[in-house]
Amino acid sequence: MNTTSFTGEILAELEQTLTLIDDERAEELVTGILQAKKIFVAGGGRSGFMAKAFVMRMMHVGLDAYVVGETVTPNLEPDDIFIVGSGSGETQSLAAMTEKAKAIGATVVAITINPESTIGRLADIQIKIPAQAKSDSASGKSIQPMGSLFEQSLLLFYDAVILRFMEQKGLKSDTMYGRHANLE
Repeated sequence: MNTTSFTGEILAELEQTLTLIDDERAEELVTGILQAKKIFVAGGGRSGFMAKAFVMRMMHVGLDAYVVGETVTPNLEPDDIFIVGSGSGETQSLAAMTEKAKAIGATVVAITINPESTIGRLADIQIKIPAQAKSDSASGKSIQPMGSLFEQSLLLFYDAVILRFMEQKGLKSDTMYGRHANLE
């Protein structure tokens, strides 16, 4: 097999996975973001990189969004939304953050392979991405290693949420450019 063949298989996996995400739950997330005072996003490892990309785009559309764990991240309050992306839904540090966000009274969103996980059960909004778990390479759901399908699906889902937000607010891509970094 060559890289073009692998790319085609990866794209087919992504299309199959993303079409299975519940649109009603996704719309609940968009509504939650629209209603929130501040938005906090968390994820570990590669899911954490996807969280950073999502927060960057939210900043571009003018939202007050933060990556959990950064030094400039303020305190979470009851009028805020806490979004956590975790394939397993069992990452201990993320579960602890989710418990704290729930105790504070913020809206909690879990984006996970396993809605019945610790993080999933704590969430007000559960969004299932039906991808292969890191530890389930033998499932045959993906040709890719570990959690790659989940992480890629997470990024594309986050980008779709941004597009839906832009649609709701009547924003265009060119208006976002004014908020793009200019010290590069």
